[in-house]
Parts: sequence; C-alpha cells; structure tokens
Amino acid sequence: MIKTFFSLLGFAFLTQQMSAQTDSITSTHELKNVTVKATNGIKSKYRVDNADIIGQGQLIRAACCNLGESFTTNPSVDVSYSDAATGAKQIKLLGLSGTYVQMLTENIPNLRGASLPYSLGYVPGPWMQSIQVSKGASSVKNGYESTTGQINIEFLKPQGTDGVRANVYQDSELKTEVNLDGSIHLNDRLSTATLLHFENRQMDHDGNGDGFMDMPKLRQYNLMHRWAYVSPRWISQLMLRGLHDEREGGQSRKHMAASSSEPLYSTSVKTNRYEMQWKNGFTLNADHNTSIALMLHGSWHDADNMFGKTQYDVTQKNCYAQLMFETDITEKHNISVGASLNHDYYDERFNPLGTLPKAESKVTKETTPGLYAQYTYKLGETLTVMPGVRWDHSNLYGSFFTPRLHIKYSPSNIVTLRTSVGKGYRSPHALAENVSLLASGREIIIDSDLKQEEAWNMGASLGFNIPLFGKNLELNAEYYYTDFKHQMIMNFDGAKGEHTLSFENLDGKSYSHTFQVDATYSLFNGMSATAAFRLNDVKCTYDGVLRPKPLTSRYKGLLTLSYKTPLELWQFDVTGQLNGGGELYDQSSYPAYFQLQAQVTREFHNFSLYLGGENLTNYKIDNPILHSHHPWSAAFDATQVWGPVTGAMAYVGIRFKLEKL
Repeated sequence: MIKTFFSLLGFAFLTQQMSAQTDSITSTHELKNVTVKATNGIKSKYRVDNADIIGQGQLIRAACCNLGESFTTNPSVDVSYSDAATGAKQIKLLGLSGTYVQMLTENIPNLRGASLPYSLGYVPGPWMQSIQVSKGASSVKNGYESTTGQINIEFLKPQGTDGVRANVYQDSELKTEVNLDGSIHLNDRLSTATLLHFENRQMDHDGNGDGFMDMPKLRQYNLMHRWAYVSPRWISQLMLRGLHDEREGGQSRKHMAASSSEPLYSTSVKTNRYEMQWKNGFTLNADHNTSIALMLHGSWHDADNMFGKTQYDVTQKNCYAQLMFETDITEKHNISVGASLNHDYYDERFNPLGTLPKAESKVTKETTPGLYAQYTYKLGETLTVMPGVRWDHSNLYGSFFTPRLHIKYSPSNIVTLRTSVGKGYRSPHALAENVSLLASGREIIIDSDLKQEEAWNMGASLGFNIPLFGKNLELNAEYYYTDFKHQMIMNFDGAKGEHTLSFENLDGKSYSHTFQVDATYSLFNGMSATAAFRLNDVKCTYDGVLRPKPLTSRYKGLLTLSYKTPLELWQFDVTGQLNGGGELYDQSSYPAYFQLQAQVTREFHNFSLYLGGENLTNYKIDNPILHSHHPWSAAFDATQVWGPVTGAMAYVGIRFKLEKL
C-alpha cells in the first residue's frame, strides 16, 4: 500500500530506499515517521530507467540558488546562458536543447511552453528535496513529450519535519536571496507548509566595457503553500503557488559613451505565474498494491517582453488531468493503465522591431486526450522488462502512438545493464519557447505549417559496482542516439536572407550521438570523487547541408571532490569543468574552456555557514554581444552565447533550521 502510494504520488526516491531494506510492505507495517537523510548523487539501482538522483546532500555542495544551479556537480546535464541580455539559462541533455527534456514537478508535467525560457530560475534551490534526472525514453505514464529524458523535481513535503528553515545568500554581484519555509503537523494525518523566496539584484555592472549590463537587474517574489493528508487508505496533497519575476537589462547610461546620440537599447521581461496542483491516491487492495490516483494541475502564465523595439507578450493557460490505475497481478507481473487530458491556450502578441502600429495577436488552442498502458515483468532484482504504449489525439495534429520499452538486467550485484527505446513528440511554439532569441536585430520568419516534432531515442547503459580496497567503485558507461523525423529548426542567416532568423521544418537529417563514462569512488573516509567525460556528435541539416549543431560543445569533462571532516563539522567541495569547443551559427568555431568552483561549509547546532566562489578561473567571452555599439542595426546579436558572460564571483550564506516549534 505505502509503496504504491509513494510511486503514484511522486515519492520514487523514498520508495527505493524502503525497497532496499524490505521485500514487502503491507498494511500491518505502519510507519509513524520516515526520515530521509540528505545524500549525495545516487545512480539509482532499483529503477528500470537510467536515472541519477540528486539529493539534498549534493544540492548543498554549491550555492544552488535555483534549479539552473543544481546541476553543477552532475555530469549529465549542461547549463548555459541562452543570451547575453536577460540572464536566462537553458539546459541540455544528451547534447540537445532542454525543450526535448520533459520537466515534471512531483511527477506532473510542468514548466513547459511559455514558462520554459526562464523556468530554471523559477524553482528555488532550498525548496527542493531531490531531483531525478532520467535519460532516454521515459515511462509513458507522464505523457508523450519526453524525447531525451525527464527531470522530476520533488519539493519539501508538509509531512516532513516540523519546524522553520531559512537560507540567506549574498554574492559579490550584490545579488541577495532570502528563503524561508515552515511546516506544521496539525495532527497525525494533516500537515501544512509555506515556502517563501525573494531575490534581488540591482547592480549595474559592465565588466567587458561594451556598454551593456553583464547581468540584468532582477527581482523575484515566489510563494508556495501546501497541504497534505495521509491516512491508511487515502493520501491527498494540495499545492498553491504564485510568482512575480522582473528582469531589466540592456545598455546603461552609466557605461555608454558620452558622445552617443542613440537611444538606449533596453530589455524588459515581466512575468506573473500562478499554479494549482492537487494529487490524490486511494488504496483499493493492499495485498496486491492496487491503487487508483487522480492528479490535477492548472497554471496561468503571463509574460511581457520587450527587446529594444521588439514587443512580445504571451499568456499561456494550461489544464492537465490524469487518472491512473495500478496493480500487482502477481509478484512478478504489474499492470498500469490510465487516461490524461491536456489543454493549452496561447495568446501571443508580437510586434517585430516595432514595425507595426500595434502588436498582432495570435491565439492557439490545443486539446490532447490520451490513454496509456504499461506492463512490468520483474524477476526479483535480476530482470525487469517494461513495455508501454500511449495513444493521444491532438485537435491540431491528429492521432499518434508513443511506444516505449525499458529493460534492466542485473546478473549480479556488480553489473547492471539497461536498455531503452521509444518515441517522443512535442508541439512547437517558436517564440514562446525561444523568446531570448529576440535579443537581436534579425528579421523573424516563422513558417506557417510547422509540424509536430517527432523523434526516436534509443540507448544503453552499463553500470559496475566493484568492491575495491574496502570501498565501492561505481563505474558507468552509456550511449544514446536520438533521430528526428520531424523537427522545428532555428536557421540563422540561411536561404531566406542575411540577418534573418527562420523557424522552419527540418528538411534532411537531424540526430545526436552521446557517449559518456563516469566513475565515483571514496578515496578515504569522508573523501569522495567523481570523474566524467562525455562526447557529443550532434548534427542538423540547414539549407541542404548537414553540419554540427551550433552552440553545442563537442565534449565535456568533469571532476568533483568532496571532503567531510570526521565529525562532519566542516565540508569542502571543489568542481572543475572542461567544456569542449564547438561551432557558431556562421560556422566559425569557439574554443574549449575550463571553469572551477569551490565551497566551504561549517556546521553548527542549528545553522551552517557557507562561503564559495564560481568561475574562479575568471574565464569569460570577450564580446558576448555582436555589434554591441550599434544595437539598432540588423547585425546586432546578443544570442550567440557559448560561454560565461561574467567573471569570477564570490558568495556567502547561512542556513538555519529550528525544528518542532
């Protein structure tokens, strides 16, 4: 019963910890309190998919101010700036853009569409309990949008520890963050929690002297309120959330040449977002882990964007519902079936380069009902086979099927082999998902018949857990291949003219090959190290020519070292990243570069102090903005960012906790 509830409602990490200790959990085993100790990253042994679990132990190894800064010590996910004007960050998984990664919050699809460009900054780091990064084709339970993988975020739970926690952060760029959360157990079954986040940066800094602020001025207010009801047969969770985010950047009179007569080029992004999420799980038969779950999610996202004279405003309304049924037919056979309904409403207002009397409005509505079935065969811990299929029907693109298959084979405790293959689909939204590309003087051209994106993903991973000198050496090797059948591509300065950006359908091949090896070993008591290396071969066809995908590094190397003193009063963390070179849109190349970050943490009874630095090598792009001195020309471009735009940065912070008020 408990295992089924936790699986349906998003407690996969806790389920794995419990299943490692006991073969069965029935209604006669009542758990009064469950405490999960903060852990470092874990390569999940019990999941059928290839998943990394980033626990709180790894999250606190860096400043981790938001989701975008949570992958610093993870070798699989790349995070970079999407432009040099707004401070927005983007992720890449398996060498491809984050648009092909399905974002989930507690196993519900979220942070998609219009929220995607700045979504990494919408999730405060201190709010997160864990992150699960699943690579390759994912389960059909969560929909059809996952192509290269899923990232699932688990927030702090109301039914966790009673008390108040705070995190205050300040860096050398005068960015201030304050996080506060508190939870109360009203009785044995009902709990509530409130989480608050505020961040502010109003510094006007131009380190490279190009007249543009290196980072935008930023102010964000973020609030979440949660309720949880846990009884022997029913678990219910309600989440309400509101966010206001402001970003202002561009040229500054402080750094402009006094003789300049041109008006300032400024950028402005103002966002309001509201969410509601309600999850319910009911036990029908505890002996067979038979459960039914209903999950509802709704969001309203409104963003007003101004880049120079280009205006782009978008409002997205989303409603999502999912009904799931799952049961163990026998000890070896499990079946899961369900239905989902997703509705998206986009209202986009676009005035390119201020050429129209007023912004033109475009409304898009897409409703997609779907059905899925997934079967799991499990032969102890040795073999797991999980085929699944979805049928969905979009009012815009018609019906489509999503087949997926996962296999995990562990002939011993030392070796684990995983393979997966499956399809992924997504509906493209040219401007809503790529709004940062408007920070240029290019003419925007959007094809009128953009197709639904469709791709196959297949891959395999081989993991070893080898006893060595009294400790375990974890070795992993993996290979993934993604092949696009239909894709929306961004073509810069292509056949449609110089100084143009064309969103068009793929005409030719587009694929990615990624190969990664990584190793984790405890060198001695308290000291652990992780080393990784990845090769990327990502190519796409532009105007009939197959060439490397721009702004994609050819390789990446990572080394992390972490040491805790015997009494765990001090912790020292160092991470080095080698980012391989690649190509720009004009087919010129950019070089490889190395980055270093470090942090020291001192633990006290009810609080901890941490001090650290990022980009300690002080490496940055000399000219991140092309033609920065002529921002009103067609050649102006702030979107071709391949490395850091700011130099070395130091920070200091304090974490405070007071349990059981």
